[in-house]
Amino acid sequence: MVNRPDTKGQRLRRHKRVRGKISGTPERPRLNVFRSLNHIYAQIIDDVNGVTLVSANSLEKGFDADGGNVEGAKKVGELLAERAKTKGIENVVFDRGGYVYHGRVAALAEGARSGGLQF
Repeated sequence: MVNRPDTKGQRLRRHKRVRGKISGTPERPRLNVFRSLNHIYAQIIDDVNGVTLVSANSLEKGFDADGGNVEGAKKVGELLAERAKTKGIENVVFDRGGYVYHGRVAALAEGARSGGLQF
């Protein structure tokens, strides 16, 4: 019998450990990232009030890039930063969601920074 590692469970344990240390406040909300095989999603969340302030993902109408690659992730980050600016959000805490800061997650962060978010 082949024993495969539970990679999703490992990611969720990492995410739970990180979430014990960081939290979004109204002054500095949390930028959360979720990536699936074909798409990427990002939200800016105020954990004190339990409210999602801004969100962007690669499934939206009019999104012209592929969410499963680095270029699409960067565009999602830029779109999120643009929407955050209209709501007056400039500083956020980055929550990588238990994923390695590499590839699409890093590209989304880079796109958000180029759009004007600071973290």
